[in-house]
Amino acid sequence: MYRRIRDLREDMDLTQKEMGIILSCSQRVYSNYERGEVDIPTQMLVKLAEFHNTSIDYLLELTDEKKPYPRKQGR
Repeated sequence: MYRRIRDLREDMDLTQKEMGIILSCSQRVYSNYERGEVDIPTQMLVKLAEFHNTSIDYLLELTDEKKPYPRKQGR
């Protein structure tokens, strides 16, 4: 999972600091997520999936399908 979030960030040419700003966390916290030193909270996984337009299953390496699921009505 950790490599996948790093690869998605790098594909967008973003720094860890920029991702921290986008996700409302520090660069250090985001770096810890990418290195797998701390578990990523559920709300942060949701933010990451929404930002990268993918699914949490993709982030967690439960699927190789990058395309997100259809959005729930009213969300």
